[in-house]
Amino acid sequence: MSTTVIYGEALVDDFGTEQIVGGAPFNVARNLAAFMAPQLMVTRIGTDRNGAVVRAEFERFAMSSAGLQQDAIEETGRVVVERAPGGHRFSIVPNQAYDFIATPDALAAVAAVDVGIVYFGTLAQRAERSRATLFAVLEATAATRYLDLNLRANQVDEQCVSRSLRAADIVKVNEEELQALFQWYFQIRPTDPALTADEVRASCRALMQMFALDALIVTLGHRGSVYFGRDLDEPIVHRDNPAPPFVIDTVGAGDAFSAIFLLGRMRGWPLETALARANEFAGAICAIPGAIPQDMGFYDKWMTRWR
Repeated sequence: MSTTVIYGEALVDDFGTEQIVGGAPFNVARNLAAFMAPQLMVTRIGTDRNGAVVRAEFERFAMSSAGLQQDAIEETGRVVVERAPGGHRFSIVPNQAYDFIATPDALAAVAAVDVGIVYFGTLAQRAERSRATLFAVLEATAATRYLDLNLRANQVDEQCVSRSLRAADIVKVNEEELQALFQWYFQIRPTDPALTADEVRASCRALMQMFALDALIVTLGHRGSVYFGRDLDEPIVHRDNPAPPFVIDTVGAGDAFSAIFLLGRMRGWPLETALARANEFAGAICAIPGAIPQDMGFYDKWMTRWR
């Protein structure tokens, strides 16, 4: 089985009294590792306490550290989380180790595996060095390129998004991100009259043509997902996603979806099966605190069911 290269940030969400390891790419990589799927996480951490916490997660999930770089100067990525009335406020700290992923080390790690898919997002492109390394990795392989847009406020701009879309084969967005794309490329504003279902589909097709995409996946939360494929006359719509009995939080649901969709591609599942399982697993993640289960036994029933 070929390896999925996961490129981007590994960081900690700092609640002051508690540090929880996160980062969308690292969430995807850990989920893939839990299902014993070959993956290579390419990231950079500091020599600080948070770096040790991230490294411990590599060990907990028995992940290869071949793509894990260590920075003697910059700190491990950190998001400061402040509890506030009605929710949390997030502050993504600038100039972190994952902004300085070194090209030679990344290329050497990628060259040592049989790459089937490269997963990437946008946050790790906010700084020039990591952005250049990402595109060097993409140029070094003919593997399928999967973009999980993961827009973060004040961290990326339209130029970064356009560049990423042009580099991708498959793109996954949520409804808010799709709305942002419609506004950027078709001047459809959130305050405009609501589009009909046919107009939304036509706009999604236009996006695919504009950026020469093979597929566009739109996740709809508890309502499932829609898959637009270049070779499909009609999109695949999944609305039979069983809702979890209760929702603790939705953190990591999109990352869980991506991980299982990619797992399905790696294992040769039929497209509809991969989408259905991705929806179901994402729903299950909403029923636990955080993006990644603390109990590795969480994965057992899924492994048994999908064997």
